[in-house]
Amino acid sequence: MRPQGPRHGSWQGAAVLIDLDGTLVDSGPSVVRAWRWLAEQTSRPFELFEPYIHGVPADQVLAELLPDLPASERAAYAAELLARQAEDTFDVVPVAGAASLLDGLAMNRWAIVTSGDHRLATSRIAAAGLPRARVLITADDVAIGKPDPAPYLLAAARLSADPAACLVLEDAPAGVAAGRAAGMPVLGVLTSMSTWQGPVKWSRVCESRLVFIGVCRLQRIGLVPDSPGMSAGDGGCTRSSSH
Repeated sequence: MRPQGPRHGSWQGAAVLIDLDGTLVDSGPSVVRAWRWLAEQTSRPFELFEPYIHGVPADQVLAELLPDLPASERAAYAAELLARQAEDTFDVVPVAGAASLLDGLAMNRWAIVTSGDHRLATSRIAAAGLPRARVLITADDVAIGKPDPAPYLLAAARLSADPAACLVLEDAPAGVAAGRAAGMPVLGVLTSMSTWQGPVKWSRVCESRLVFIGVCRLQRIGLVPDSPGMSAGDGGCTRSSSH
């Protein structure tokens, strides 16, 4: 049976599984700089890589786009891509509302699930000033990453949560595909992409201000307690106090 999505307050959730880049942190410029470097190194146009730079582990992207390169060379390029981004965090910032979202969740009810490695994930979390997740799933933890469901299923297992009772927050097509393949309802955030481009559709398409889906909409489905100054209306969320 297809899991029920978070509609009309009827979905009872156990945990929130949250993508990192583009969902909690804005790391877009750093991502682009690293992949432009790779394009120059491999004498390929950046446009070849551009559709794949968000949401999929680097080694999987290179295996698909540069199959003629020796595996050892692809592995070296993937490692350098991750290392460059881990060191290039000067303009990495939190997505609007990310801190409010995490502050409203119990530590044992959320996890971060990312396609980067552990070093990259922790460097971006620190650069954005966000709290460390008790459960952090990275490319180091799984044999294959998004769009495979393995990362989200592992996060659910480490939280001792039923996958069907976990809500996924994602900004990239590969992540949405991973969450759906894991049997989880997905909330899509239009941050990395201005329009949807991919083989799957969003469960619900939201604007990039995560505070409105992160706090208000999660309040409506019982995952986050009500917080001062915020109220949820039928058509979305509004602030009950002035900005």
